Amino acid sequence: MGLEEDIKQGRKFTNEYEKLIVNLIYTNSWISEQQLHIFKPFGISSAQYNVLRILRGHYPKPCTINTIIDRMIDRMSNASRIVDRLEAKALVVREVSETDRRAKDVLITQKGLDLLGEVEVQSKHWMDRFKKIEEERVKEANILLDELRSTQG
Repeated sequence: MGLEEDIKQGRKFTNEYEKLIVNLIYTNSWISEQQLHIFKPFGISSAQYNVLRILRGHYPKPCTINTIIDRMIDRMSNASRIVDRLEAKALVVREVSETDRRAKDVLITQKGLDLLGEVEVQSKHWMDRFKKIEEERVKEANILLDELRSTQG
């Protein structure tokens, strides 16, 4: 099905640029919903998953909250609150920073690493569905999305 059918569009889009933006917004929502089904059984959100992946990328070294914020996909998320929730689940720990005793660094725990491994098994099954699309077309889509973001300076 095309976008018009999916959103039950009654009128034509003004132009292809408008259709592209609506398509991106709609597709983002669809992907978020799909991810919700992946993450929900593990008791985490997509933002928590993102933070765990960032921390795993630094492991065994800890991260500062500012480093997490700089690397988050959704920059509107409250990184401190996300870390609080992950800490309550024992997926991360906060440690006194070696460079600044007033600050706390965040480190993923073994439990967090194990959980990420389990989630990524399910996530891989979902992502494998996209392999129906030729890799060259996926590369073109990535280039297009990069270009789109670069127009906003």
